[in-house]
Amino acid sequence: MSTDGERPVNDGSGAEVAEALAALSAQLSARLDREHERAAHREAVIDRLHEENQRLRRGELEAMLEPARAALYRLHDQARRESRRLSESEDPPDPARTAQLLAAVADDVADALARLGVERYTVEPGAPYDPSRHRPVAVTSVAEPARDGTVVTVQSDGFEREGAILRKAAVCVGRLDPATPGAPSSAAPGAPSGAASGATPGATAPVRTGRDMTEPNKTGSSRPRAAGRGATMSTERNTGLGTD
Repeated sequence: MSTDGERPVNDGSGAEVAEALAALSAQLSARLDREHERAAHREAVIDRLHEENQRLRRGELEAMLEPARAALYRLHDQARRESRRLSESEDPPDPARTAQLLAAVADDVADALARLGVERYTVEPGAPYDPSRHRPVAVTSVAEPARDGTVVTVQSDGFEREGAILRKAAVCVGRLDPATPGAPSSAAPGAPSGAASGATPGATAPVRTGRDMTEPNKTGSSRPRAAGRGATMSTERNTGLGTD
């Protein structure tokens, strides 16, 4: 420190500090440059790995779809040959040959799906109804107790993959006619036999999944009347079919 009237003495310490700061700044700049280079190198490696991963995935997808494409090529050629043959022939199509052709087309499609890991499963008429594998699309009244709750007809096959159901088989399920002797009836006491459903043996009715029936109440309105506990249990017992 200087006294009154004296000028501060420059002993050279300020220059040394400036030189140290300059050297430190140069070191920091060099280190930052190296970090930027490393970051750019990492980004380049990540981009290259991502591009290779995308290329591998595209190759796997192409390899997986190749069997399906080959099956579709065969299906296309078969359909074109039959179309050309029918157009050149003057005779009407043979129903038996047409049925075989359509069955062959369905088999080719199932084979193409199998190459993708999707297996077709069929249902035979008379098999017990299985809600986990069957989708009821209609109910047919039957007179034989042995056919109650069994598959009457099959409308479409089902498909699964590794045990998981992708699409249930669409079936028509048999329900015992209430007019059959010994059949359980949900009719009210005193009602004639078969009055509960009014079904005729052999008649087919679609499965109804919603409550769209209304009836007038005491006030004359057509608001749906809530079913009581007994009525609900009776309906579930008589239907016994899922809606999946």
